[in-house]
Amino acid sequence: MKNRTSVFILSFLIVLLFGEVQVMAQSGYVTGTVHDKELGDKLFGVNVYLKQDSAIGTSSDIYGKFSLTLKPGKYDLVFSFTGMKLKTIPIQIIENETTTVQAEMEDASIEFSEFLISSTRFERKTEELIVSTETIKPALLESKNTTQIETALNQVPGVVMLDEEPQIRGGSGFTFGVGSKVGVMIDNVSIITGEAGKPDWNLVPIENLKHVEIIKGPSSVLTGANAMNGAIFFNTQYAGLKPETKIQVFVGGYTDPQYPEMKWWNGFSAISGVSFLHSRKFGNQKSNDIVISGVVNVSKSYIGPPLQTVSTLDTTIISEDDMKNQKFRLNVNYKHRSNKVKGLSYGINGNIMRNNHSLVMAWYDDSTNFFRGYPGTVFIRKQTSFYMDPFIDFYSSEDTKHHLSARVLYNDVNVKNNENQSTNSTSLFGVYEFNKKVKKIAGLEVVLGTSVMKTYSNSLLYQASGSPKNSVFNFSVYGEATQKIGKSLTIVAGLRGEHYSINDSIDYNKPIFRGGLNYKLFKATFVRGSFGQGYRFPSIAEKYISSSFGSFGVFSNPGLKPEEGWNAEIGIKQGFRLGNIEGYFDGSGFIQGYENTVEYLFGFWSPDYEPAPAGFKFVNTGKSRVTGLEVSTAGKAKVSQNSKINFIVGYTYVLPIALEPDLIFAEDYTPGKPSFYSYNSTSVNPTNKILKYRFQHTFKFDVEYLFKKFNVGVSGRYFSKVENVDKAIFDFEEFTRNIGGDFPPVMYENYFYNHNMGRLVLDFRIGLELGEHQKVSAIVSNLLNSTYSLRPLKAEAMRSVLIQYVMKF
Repeated sequence: MKNRTSVFILSFLIVLLFGEVQVMAQSGYVTGTVHDKELGDKLFGVNVYLKQDSAIGTSSDIYGKFSLTLKPGKYDLVFSFTGMKLKTIPIQIIENETTTVQAEMEDASIEFSEFLISSTRFERKTEELIVSTETIKPALLESKNTTQIETALNQVPGVVMLDEEPQIRGGSGFTFGVGSKVGVMIDNVSIITGEAGKPDWNLVPIENLKHVEIIKGPSSVLTGANAMNGAIFFNTQYAGLKPETKIQVFVGGYTDPQYPEMKWWNGFSAISGVSFLHSRKFGNQKSNDIVISGVVNVSKSYIGPPLQTVSTLDTTIISEDDMKNQKFRLNVNYKHRSNKVKGLSYGINGNIMRNNHSLVMAWYDDSTNFFRGYPGTVFIRKQTSFYMDPFIDFYSSEDTKHHLSARVLYNDVNVKNNENQSTNSTSLFGVYEFNKKVKKIAGLEVVLGTSVMKTYSNSLLYQASGSPKNSVFNFSVYGEATQKIGKSLTIVAGLRGEHYSINDSIDYNKPIFRGGLNYKLFKATFVRGSFGQGYRFPSIAEKYISSSFGSFGVFSNPGLKPEEGWNAEIGIKQGFRLGNIEGYFDGSGFIQGYENTVEYLFGFWSPDYEPAPAGFKFVNTGKSRVTGLEVSTAGKAKVSQNSKINFIVGYTYVLPIALEPDLIFAEDYTPGKPSFYSYNSTSVNPTNKILKYRFQHTFKFDVEYLFKKFNVGVSGRYFSKVENVDKAIFDFEEFTRNIGGDFPPVMYENYFYNHNMGRLVLDFRIGLELGEHQKVSAIVSNLLNSTYSLRPLKAEAMRSVLIQYVMKF
């Protein structure tokens, strides 16, 4: 019945949408000239496009002239040129008449750049937002030869990627990525899997990103209830004003580890890949946009297979070739703008991927075999995934937009050496949104929407529910209003209602709220404050997973409760200019509170050896709180006429504490000494009530020097020591040591006390443009070749050196 209701609602909205279609009228024209305000020079190559639809536009010629044919109506014409302020001019097109525009452009200064923010659904300046927001530009991804988007996210202040789990300001611990508290979206559609609540980072089309937005604060109203700590938006791009083709090739490999005895391979440990992109407009009046992109990556894993001398835990022999990572992905974005129906565009985005890779859950030991997998914890995975996203956008008037989109996401993971770990799922998603600028109330913008999601999962991993077949259903309605009062004050308020069920038997319902304001205090000074609620439903995996790997078990918890919380922030963004240095400073203080905090705890959960005596389990651990502060600065410094320095620096401090350290939330079965679980009894270091697996101090920076066609850059990220982990890991190490024989002990205690320290990781790059269309670069990751671990039992990669060649035409 729930599914029928959802289909009916979506069908009704489609009918309503097309009921407002209007037939296009005759055309009018806009022409003009663009010049430098200070020097008076005509500007060649200025991008001129509509604010309402950036795909409609042109560029100025060598005389600074431009022209566009448009349908009658009111528009905002945007002028964009590198190194100059964005300029917007309102125009009115009248049938069969020509409107003339003279655009004066000024050098960029401490004014902030206008930016399209997906998280708000309306074009908004970043300084006017109510929450902290960071952006990653494609140029940085390219210059660092980013093949895994997680590495780029790890460079963002306040964000830590802990083995595929995005932590924003210490809001979550260590969960192998399952049950993410951060929303992850591609083109405003979630890629969080319904059965595991886990983002699949391999689906992100890095080669075709317009930009990445990281929202650090309450985001659940427009993004979905699971965005408790924030959200990450990946926005792909459509064809620009000119056809573009880009080919990027890289080759290199891992160097020997810091300690020679840790090297497990012979010869050269190669990394290689190629990515490509082609985009263009075509057809009548260039009304069709298409972008085709893809990647092929082949690399040797930096972690080797388990030693073959051990057979008790895993009789499967895994070779070095089995550990190779091979990925092929193809993306297509297509959009058509109707020439007959004013304001109508539609299209489809698609992604298909084949990814063969090795997944390693734990190291063999913390010394010689630091870079080898523990027996039974290495999974050779063959993944096939695809999604299709049909969409319709319709502007029924200048200020009213309807958006209807859907997604079919299929994911099949076959684990070659352990069929019980294989998974198969299909997710169906649909959303309708209504965006309106209310003319009768100046400055008011409204977003209303509804979404529906159904996931079908088939896996022996989750048969603790009573069947390997499970399903999740989610339905929501939401709305948010933004009111701008005068030129200085912006107020935001929103509400979302969520219904969630597992296997049509376990139901959850919850409303969530967020609100905030932003005030322009001076010309380049903006203060903000926000408050928002979050509510995260437990996934199929968190409730029903039951498995084992090596000597570890993974235990189900059908009684796991939803996690809920709230998030508040105050902040200031200040532009500055000091001589030849200009940029902005951003500072904020924040507090996050949680109830029924979900943690992935290690312990002795079963008196039997099936699936294993000890391992991991998702449990509710009571109330917790995270407070902290964050400061960052970004900008540029002009060194000479032909050179400049770009920089971004950020520091984040968090104090994550347990508020109910004595609360007993589970029973422990330690051989010979059963006990009860609380924060105090399960912590290695409970003295200051610090939550497990958190970094209290992180420091990030990226500095790049550019001289004509030459560039050199260095980036760094510092993580303080982890103060607290599960005490049961140490108990399990003692337990496995006592078994003896060919049963290797799980070793971590020595590393925690002697090598778990503050860690600075540096990356280096240098590049040279070869003419107008080519560039060659050298990129070194982990420049100092540090041997380190961010989460227990997981080795991070040693140094790698790559040569990259990029050709654009």
